[in-house]
Amino acid sequence: MRKLIESTFVTLNGVIEDPQVWSPPYWDDEHAGYSQSLMEGVDAQVLGRVTYESFAEAWSARSGDPFTDNFNAMPKYVASRTVTEWTWNAQPLEGDAADAVRRLKESEGGDLIKFGTGSFSKTLLENKLVDEYHFWVFPVVAEGVNMFHGTGIDPTHLELLGTTTFKSGIVVHKLGPKS
Repeated sequence: MRKLIESTFVTLNGVIEDPQVWSPPYWDDEHAGYSQSLMEGVDAQVLGRVTYESFAEAWSARSGDPFTDNFNAMPKYVASRTVTEWTWNAQPLEGDAADAVRRLKESEGGDLIKFGTGSFSKTLLENKLVDEYHFWVFPVVAEGVNMFHGTGIDPTHLELLGTTTFKSGIVVHKLGPKS
């Protein structure tokens, strides 16, 4: 069975909105190395609509290095009821999003990765479909939408699988479903 990995940038005060504004000062070789290792064994992305739209705009214009070329070439499966034109190797998750992800996980292939956190993440969490969370906590506070704010999510306990600390101050907490 394929594993679903979620990778999310978050500030010290829980903000997930606009990471392209507050995270770049911390992008360095350690950040790039961890990002690259996270993609090992991954052959497709699972995205919510908002992340898909912002990533498609930002990433599709880039090329020229193995990471970016692989990132752009891999299939993307998107949870959306409103997108009508698909670009960037993307296609919709057909039917119920949780059922579609469950089918993807049961299909042949490498692991799946999901970037960003929003309403689709709540669906995945509630249906226990994420095998690993990588929460990148950046040493910055910012104004914006907090992770799972106002979603009515029930307390969900996760198990710490590992922690990676970068010289820049980023701490990545790798978590999984509590056994």
